[in-house]
Amino acid sequence: MFHNRTATQLLNELREFASFPAATQRYIRRSLDIGLGRQDAFRIWARTPAETVAIRRQYVAYQDLKTLRAMLPKGPEGQGLERFMGALVQVSAFDLAQERLDGFSAYRFLYERLLGAEARPWLPAAFCGAAALPQIAPMRRKDLLQSISEAAATAPGWSTRAPTFFPEFVPMEEAA
Repeated sequence: MFHNRTATQLLNELREFASFPAATQRYIRRSLDIGLGRQDAFRIWARTPAETVAIRRQYVAYQDLKTLRAMLPKGPEGQGLERFMGALVQVSAFDLAQERLDGFSAYRFLYERLLGAEARPWLPAAFCGAAALPQIAPMRRKDLLQSISEAAATAPGWSTRAPTFFPEFVPMEEAA
């Protein structure tokens, strides 16, 4: 049975996810299947040969997520910060270059689930670093960087409460 606090958190996460465009929702679901090893993404998500290639590329980009989770620095001056941030910016740049995450909110939603609540303090910096890279088109770069609020960029602290809602693939016959 859910406690009131957990139920409120779940509803807030559901609302946030529902606020994302359909393509963003689809990308987050697919990314969670790949990044968390939940299901065979090729079988579920590949509708075209181009999507099969994109999924294969995402599997390669996500191959180090388990290592990244283990590398999470303990505190702002944690050991291995450079390696961790470099790897996080690299995988973040991959996701942002796919043009399915429309801003910081969708990015944060995905990465809180891929890496856990402990990654929250590092997400604004990784997002800004990845969004500013030259492989992101200039206008997209501008839109992405403008999507992070001052509050998110300058937060004095972050919740350590784990996400409760992990969106999954829903077959069309179940949705109807």
